[in-house]
Amino acid sequence: MKKISGGEILVRSLKKEGVEVIFGYPGGAVLPIYDALHDAEIRHILMRHEQAAAHAADGYARATGRPGVCMATSGPGATNLVTGIATAFMDSSPVVAITGQVPTAMIGRDSFQEADITGITLPITKHNYLVKDVRELARTVREAFYIATTGRPGPVLIDIPRDVSGGKAAYTDPGPVDLPGYKPVLDPDDAAVLAAAQLIAGARRPVIYAGGGVVISGAHEELRQLAELIMSPVTTTLMGIGGFPGNHPLSLGMLGMHGTRYANYAVCECDVLIAIGARFDDRVTGKVESFAPEAKIVHIDIDKAEFAKNVRVDVAVRGDVRRVLKRLLAVLKGAAHPAWLEKVDTWKKEYPLEFGENGLKPQFIIRELDRVTQGKARITTEVGQNQMWAAQFFTFTRPRSFISSGGLGTMGFGFPAALGVQVACPDETVFDIAGDGSIQMNIQELATAVSNDLPVNVAIMDNGFLGMVRQWQELFYKRRYSHTELYGPDFVKVAEAYGAEGIRVTEPVGVSAALEQAIASPKPVFIDFIIEREENVMPMVPPGESIDKMLG
Repeated sequence: MKKISGGEILVRSLKKEGVEVIFGYPGGAVLPIYDALHDAEIRHILMRHEQAAAHAADGYARATGRPGVCMATSGPGATNLVTGIATAFMDSSPVVAITGQVPTAMIGRDSFQEADITGITLPITKHNYLVKDVRELARTVREAFYIATTGRPGPVLIDIPRDVSGGKAAYTDPGPVDLPGYKPVLDPDDAAVLAAAQLIAGARRPVIYAGGGVVISGAHEELRQLAELIMSPVTTTLMGIGGFPGNHPLSLGMLGMHGTRYANYAVCECDVLIAIGARFDDRVTGKVESFAPEAKIVHIDIDKAEFAKNVRVDVAVRGDVRRVLKRLLAVLKGAAHPAWLEKVDTWKKEYPLEFGENGLKPQFIIRELDRVTQGKARITTEVGQNQMWAAQFFTFTRPRSFISSGGLGTMGFGFPAALGVQVACPDETVFDIAGDGSIQMNIQELATAVSNDLPVNVAIMDNGFLGMVRQWQELFYKRRYSHTELYGPDFVKVAEAYGAEGIRVTEPVGVSAALEQAIASPKPVFIDFIIEREENVMPMVPPGESIDKMLG
């Protein structure tokens, strides 16, 4: 049997896994792989920074549900992937990261551009590999993709020494994966489903709390059916946005620190809380001791480690969210809660999301973007005020349309993620909602967008501050703005220097025209919105408080 290089084995293995695109940056330790890529039928997107490559692969994965692939060389190339890998890990995104490594005989000798990337990423990957034999490469790739995409998804790293990618062996298909120590539980226990159904059937004030697991498992339709069957209001986490239509009468929007008042009030007064694919993180619960104080809690999740990790749970149902909901729908009967829904509707009318009319308001910009795109754009965000405004004021009606860094809160995520989304969805309108601080963290990817004809739009909420940090300083540190006032470049000129298009908007009257111009442009577009400098994200739960104790 003909022997081929490790690089060629890797490329052939990636093709077998259905990989269509890699986001990467070459270097010495991955030269045999890049040589094999030269004639391969896999698209390679040359990013301008390895961190951006990881975020782009993550954006691709979240938009499609398929694994995203990124690649970097050894040493600093590999370590530059770390933030992106950690971002994917916290948000359960299936990313496969491939790194080059110094030759096996030089590992552990502080060789040039050496880093123990498997050791570094051990806590932030679902699994990782150091491949020391070229004959193990195909099997390793098969396992890596299987692990990344099954059960609770997550990133997997494959570290390939230079002599392994450059070595030769015969390619043989590794066949089905058999990992005795890894058996994801997909189907729920019938007794647990019946216990959950019994608790739900007895509810008088139910609330469904839906997280990213709904989106990941493709359970959005089952979630809608469940909500309508038991007539329960639905609130989502940041990661769960899009898992339930934001325009549905039962929608409460997002809960937690910057959630709607009515979502937080409903959670605090419900008698049964049905948590679906959510992990009760601190931004949702606020003061844990007073979270959902009157409720029995049903928790549905594929990862048993999440049960009772942060809050007490009365009934835990382990399994794939979609499969669990199908089982629940088969045993539950319809219910009506008119008094409860009337109370929730009263809260909605009394406490709508609002904003002032003076100056150019970021909330107005998001609302206009929603109107101009008819809610059909794919939205990525950076992290901070821009992220919260997008979550609050854009009406997301379909899954995988809101893509943001939740658990890690990674500034600089949104723009490269938007490039990955645009590659995955070439015929769709893609917007990154950014701040003037976060956009500068990966602004170099304008070159990637232009050179690859990716017409991504970036709406920069430009207030001359690191806005969310400044907001905390205003509210909790007596307006002592320590090192949060921000000097920014002329974003229009920056865009034009890269060969993109730049637009500046200073008044509300120019917002819709600028958005329409950006959407119509075949180029990447930066829109620099000069917003009110001290506009805050409200409501806001102060740190350490119960979620019904909101400011604003």
